[in-house]
Amino acid sequence: MDVLYAVFIAPFVDMATAPIFFAEVIIGGLIAGVMYSLVALGFVLIFKASGVFNFAQGVLALFAGLTLVGLMEFMGQTSTQQLPWYLIALAIIGTAAVMVALAFAIERIVLRPLVNQEQIILFMSTIGLALFLEGFGDVLWGSDVKALDIGIPDASFEWGGILLNQFDLVAAATAAVLVAVLAVFFQKTRVGRALRAVADDHQAALSVGIPLKSIWVIVWSVAGIVAMVAGIMWGAKSGVQFSLSLIALKALPVLILGGFTSVPGAIVGGLIIGVGEKIAEIYWGPLIGGAIENWFAYMLAMVFLLFRPQGLFGEKIIERV
Repeated sequence: MDVLYAVFIAPFVDMATAPIFFAEVIIGGLIAGVMYSLVALGFVLIFKASGVFNFAQGVLALFAGLTLVGLMEFMGQTSTQQLPWYLIALAIIGTAAVMVALAFAIERIVLRPLVNQEQIILFMSTIGLALFLEGFGDVLWGSDVKALDIGIPDASFEWGGILLNQFDLVAAATAAVLVAVLAVFFQKTRVGRALRAVADDHQAALSVGIPLKSIWVIVWSVAGIVAMVAGIMWGAKSGVQFSLSLIALKALPVLILGGFTSVPGAIVGGLIIGVGEKIAEIYWGPLIGGAIENWFAYMLAMVFLLFRPQGLFGEKIIERV
């Protein structure tokens, strides 16, 4: 009985008796969830355009973070001297230009020769791209952990009795705006509809006049911008380091929950994962020694794979043989 009480009753009693703390946990989970959704959106973009999982998305975030730090150091920022806001903005614009140029290079060198090839071939090409970009970033900018200061204070304040972090709120708001813009882009624009057509069949899309090369450049450019925002936010929080590329692993459970082809699914999946892992860590973690937050998302994703493998909003794939 004591075990049943500790597992099924005590956590809910704690939630009810400390509502302010529970609200802080929920808000922290939502903020983390929006950031997870931002990372997952990069995967959704590429999957919609090519029907393949982009293994290089996490490395794109790392490469963007390294590029931004390099440009800011070139402009004169040091550990003791902060750049003015207009130079930071110029460095971010320059990083975005680099990511767009990288998208052109990926389309010309990697994707164009692989039109209408098997998905496993495209997937393997993204693995090769990830390894190349990681090594190329190491050669250009070095392998040391780099601090990234974009001028957003990492300070906490109290609102209505709830403790909030200013940087987390700005990061979540930025990610939420980008997520909303991309959702409208996919649902309301001709390019968004063309992306879905390209994902279904490359040759059929070409036959009806959809410019495959342009679509791939657009989608990889947008995915690069998404990776840049994710790299900036995560890098400014914990430093730009090569483990930053592993944020892609956090997006996998989000994609499994929401569906690999759904922008709303990436949003909802991210929020579920973010809130779920925070609640599990705080209220159930002490029962088993903690660290639930590290594996909770993957266990939840495994359950979804057993009962709903296409995710909450994903399309059920029916193949006729």
